Amino acid sequence: MLLIVAATEKELRGAGDAATLACGIGPVEAALVTARALAERRPDAVLHVGIAGARGIEPPALVLGSESVYCDVIDPAFTMPRVERVAPDAGLLAAARAALPDALVLPIATCAKVGGGVGYDVEAMEGFGVLRAAALAGVPAVELRAISNAVAEPDRSKWRFDDALAALAAAVEQLVEVL
Repeated sequence: MLLIVAATEKELRGAGDAATLACGIGPVEAALVTARALAERRPDAVLHVGIAGARGIEPPALVLGSESVYCDVIDPAFTMPRVERVAPDAGLLAAARAALPDALVLPIATCAKVGGGVGYDVEAMEGFGVLRAAALAGVPAVELRAISNAVAEPDRSKWRFDDALAALAAAVEQLVEVL
């Protein structure tokens, strides 16, 4: 069974009859809710989807995560070990790339605050939590985002949520068929 995980129900459009989970907004909520669902449902794979902000990428572009980076814990001066990154499953990423050849493949920053993904072109709030929970559970996972806005755009009325959600739904429909 493929489990499609998104922060909100709106982002799960396009999943059809596939198993879905609305994990909530933010990295902590996403990790906790996903971990519980993985233990209870025991899926074969996870497709994490949602909208995202970007720097220099026009909405509603699609982005597959080459890795998920937890920006909230990155501190070059900190010497204690911690997990900052998680890679997607290589097989799932390859299948997603084949199904969505126009999608960019880039690192996706996870941060609890809009604008917190400094140094990355794409940022969202849940990816690291979902992919890390999947990795710890031994479940292959991959992340897909549709760009809805420029991170630096303060006027949220200019964010293109509807366009991004439509692009995401179409992409999820395609991925459900191949994953």
